[in-house]
Amino acid sequence: MSGGIRVRRAVRALLLDGDALVLLRRTRPDRPVYWTTPGGKIEPGDAGREAALRRELDEELGAVAGPLREVFGCTESEPGLRRVQTFYVCRLRTMDLSRRHGPEFDDPSNGRYDVDRVPCTAAALASIALIPEPLAAYLAEHAEDLPALAP
Repeated sequence: MSGGIRVRRAVRALLLDGDALVLLRRTRPDRPVYWTTPGGKIEPGDAGREAALRRELDEELGAVAGPLREVFGCTESEPGLRRVQTFYVCRLRTMDLSRRHGPEFDDPSNGRYDVDRVPCTAAALASIALIPEPLAAYLAEHAEDLPALAP
């Protein structure tokens, strides 16, 4: 429908490796460096949100996570687009960065996707430019709770 608002549904992982969060440090030519959680858009072929997240973890990190627990959701709007994101806490089982693949890695103009481990504390997470903002606000209150919430 022309002139309507597109809805983009995404799933993202609060992926714990010990008591640190595995984050992607994004370096792009068009904006300052920022950090984000692994994950992405739910594709039509995905069996559901959890399947989409497991596919994204495999693509972005060559990673396998343990059980997933939904802990947070947010919606952000900009002209013509509404982003609906669901966040799951989980623990890293295995990660092999040499297995990374997917459309984001095919085009060098997308910039860098470096993997960082950031202590899962409010102070450590407040010291980086974590997006989206609603997630940063949630973690300011609940970062220390995440390890106990991971199944």
